[in-house]
Amino acid sequence: MRAIASWEEVPLFDNEEAEADFWAENKPDLRLMETAVAGPTESAESVTITLRIDPRMLARIKRLARSRYLNYQSMIKQWLSERMEQEVRESNRVISNR
Repeated sequence: MRAIASWEEVPLFDNEEAEADFWAENKPDLRLMETAVAGPTESAESVTITLRIDPRMLARIKRLARSRYLNYQSMIKQWLSERMEQEVRESNRVISNR
């Protein structure tokens, strides 16, 4: 069974049978699931920020989130979390190669 490390690896399905076939052969990585589910402490420690985004970009983000049945703000947080983890791994790799 293959582990899915990013939600981008999950295709849009034409029907429930295609989705069932996909999930029969794939499973979400544990870290991916942890970032997708907000724990009670995460919401308690949440800080509100203001971020200016081009309206066309925001519209595209919202469409993409809707196609994945996600809230667009949650999807943005997920993307930021995944990228942060990637940056930390790459940074640790550079440090360990010195």
